[in-house]
Amino acid sequence: MRIVFFCLSCILTVGLIVCLGTSLFLPLPLGSFLSPQHGIWQNADPMNQNFNARLRFPELTGKSTVFLDERLVPHIVSDSEEDACFIQGYLHARFRLWQMEFQTFAAAGRISEVVGDRAVNFDKGRRRLGMVFAAENMLREMEANPVSKKQVDSYTAGVNAYIGTLTESNLPVEYKLLGYKPEKWNNLKTALFVKQMAFTLSGFSDDLPLTKAKAFFGDEALRILFPQINDSLDPVIPKGTIFPTASVVPVAPADADSVYVNNLSGELQEVQKPNPSNGSNNWAVSGLRTKSGAPILCNDPHLDLSFPSIWYEMQITTPTMNAYGVSFPGAPGVIIGFNDSIAFGFTNSERDVMDYYAIKFKDESKSQYWFDSSWKTSELRIENIRVKDAPVVLDTVAYTVFGPVMYDNSFPSTTEPGTNLALRWKAHDPSNELLTWFYLDRAKNYEDYKKALQYFTNPAHNVVFASKSGDIAIWQQGTFPALWKRQGLYVMPGEDSSYMWQGFIPRDENPHIINPERGFVSSANQRPADSTYPYFIPGYYDLYRGIAVNRRLSSMNGITPNDMMKLQNDNYNVFAETARPFLLKYLNDSSLNETERKYLEIVSNWSLYNNINERGATLFKLWFDNLQNLVWDDEFKKAGVEGLRPGVKTLTEALLRDSAFPYIDNIETPVRETIGDVVTEAYQLATKAADSLSTINQLTWGANKNTSIYHLLGATMMPFSRTGLPVGGGAHIINAMQHTHGPSWRMVVELTDETNAYVVYPGGQSGNPGSPYYDSFVDKWAAGEYYKAWFMKRGESVGEKPVWKLEFENG
Repeated sequence: MRIVFFCLSCILTVGLIVCLGTSLFLPLPLGSFLSPQHGIWQNADPMNQNFNARLRFPELTGKSTVFLDERLVPHIVSDSEEDACFIQGYLHARFRLWQMEFQTFAAAGRISEVVGDRAVNFDKGRRRLGMVFAAENMLREMEANPVSKKQVDSYTAGVNAYIGTLTESNLPVEYKLLGYKPEKWNNLKTALFVKQMAFTLSGFSDDLPLTKAKAFFGDEALRILFPQINDSLDPVIPKGTIFPTASVVPVAPADADSVYVNNLSGELQEVQKPNPSNGSNNWAVSGLRTKSGAPILCNDPHLDLSFPSIWYEMQITTPTMNAYGVSFPGAPGVIIGFNDSIAFGFTNSERDVMDYYAIKFKDESKSQYWFDSSWKTSELRIENIRVKDAPVVLDTVAYTVFGPVMYDNSFPSTTEPGTNLALRWKAHDPSNELLTWFYLDRAKNYEDYKKALQYFTNPAHNVVFASKSGDIAIWQQGTFPALWKRQGLYVMPGEDSSYMWQGFIPRDENPHIINPERGFVSSANQRPADSTYPYFIPGYYDLYRGIAVNRRLSSMNGITPNDMMKLQNDNYNVFAETARPFLLKYLNDSSLNETERKYLEIVSNWSLYNNINERGATLFKLWFDNLQNLVWDDEFKKAGVEGLRPGVKTLTEALLRDSAFPYIDNIETPVRETIGDVVTEAYQLATKAADSLSTINQLTWGANKNTSIYHLLGATMMPFSRTGLPVGGGAHIINAMQHTHGPSWRMVVELTDETNAYVVYPGGQSGNPGSPYYDSFVDKWAAGEYYKAWFMKRGESVGEKPVWKLEFENG
């Protein structure tokens, strides 16, 4: 039955493409696509598929075994480190090949080769961002180190070994839909994948809109609208921690407060930025707070939800490691997980490591630029963008001492941005993050963890740690520029070296803590330290999730893994707890009609939990969203930066401090509005929207949020997607579930003598929409439930636990 459904879904997808008039997949080779011998019919896996196999490859040095459990999670057992990497590459390709390749095509700016000219500007943006340049720098580091060289060479060989077995009939269905075939993998593609991760987690910047906004508001106003520290901050490193004096003290130019670029003309256009909600929760509790007396570590990274899932679950056992967790299809190693001795997890630091500089070219050739009182020669990279069914598009990108010129008079348009802007981004620098995971997977204690982190430079993360010896720790790890106060918030002059980064914060001066007195460490993308930290650390921090996590952990004792699973799924809204009282206080309820009073009772009595059947959660969001629009739209539209807005934390704390906050007044009207006026108007707009939502049964929080997981190719691939999942949570909530964004992996690890781990992610092990393992974890994930991980011990007799066995050997 599933085979028939899958094939009908594929045909329906083609029908939608034709009916909607999209040329994304056209001209589609319908004959071969529908061929019984080679087409989609060959992609439907039977429910009782037998995965047992004996595989021989000349690249292998010995014998290895892969045990597949009932969830299709592989447990690799090998006597050779290189053979284990080879097998990991093979398995990634076997179950996720199209995903792996497509993501590296996106990183390299090669999507036009697959979908045609609609992706040309996307590809230009990726190339001007310097993604390939960054990957090439990483590749040199990877291949210069003998450890990572063996690792990545073996991984690449494994991917290619699987690609070599493919025939037209068993190509992944996306290749058939898009009408192309996979190419050989190489080590550069692994570097590209890591840099794609770097862009996702450290590629967000508001330098351009803030620069434009500065011309309208001025710097003093922007200090209020975009504060560096919030009143209610509960940082990663507890308040009161004594930080050492900064050993790197950058010197600001004498004109640093007065000179800035102010010629970003017209309507601001930028390339697509990463989702600003990309983040995570992680924490570890000491054995002093747990029922078992052993530490418990938890992690749930928040990313775009997609099919196939970004993660692939697995265990790898070799003579030097026994690691379990999730891996990235496209890179070797276990990325988030645990081994026989420790557990580790990651949350995004949210630090800003991307700055723009205004460049003066000598002429339109871009071959020379003015720097330090003379014309310097640019490195010109001619980008050849191959386009499906169209001529090659050429784009010249000039590289300067800062980095690539991302924006100029030819991109994104002939009138934008009004000046030439070069990008200085930490991800461009040579690095070798693969070594971090190589050593973390083998770490036995805190010192091993600390040594492993030295290789992790970008994207910076808060890396949480717990060990069976009882230690817990968290370290904000990355290489950060040492900045003078407010350096890099706006586009900086690029005609001399005075505005360049002057050094980096020494690693030991990054915020970190081990075995704190409070008995836990945690991070939820909030600012890492309070105002006593000696460095300027701009970023795009969350506030309320960190408050919620720390509040709950502070009150808990006798903690069990079940308590931690409940906490990861907690829907309590601290933001609403903070904002609702002043909304109700300033609402002019005497002006409300009967319908508005009905909704007021709902939102007033709401439990503050964003559970799926709550209407109050939807009403609160509508109310606050409208309030933000009424407060900010007039000024920010006039400033020409409609896409830029202060965060909800800024408006909330501003109104709590000052009911006469000047931005309450609408500058486009002759009447001076009060806080009561705008709060009441925002509420009345919310109730009108609520009436409309109620008529279509979308007023409850779950229905309104409509948590959905789409295929990587988007809404056109609806038959390969899951929509309307019954999930609560939301932005600024521990259970950070939004429409298409949320916990992409949940993990709870209790480090008792026998490790107990509970895991789940919103997808399945197979990337094939025709497989029963494509979305097999989704329902359990949506219900807030977990699987008990089968963590094989080295030399363990597996008995009846594995369902299938793959045997790899030389041959």
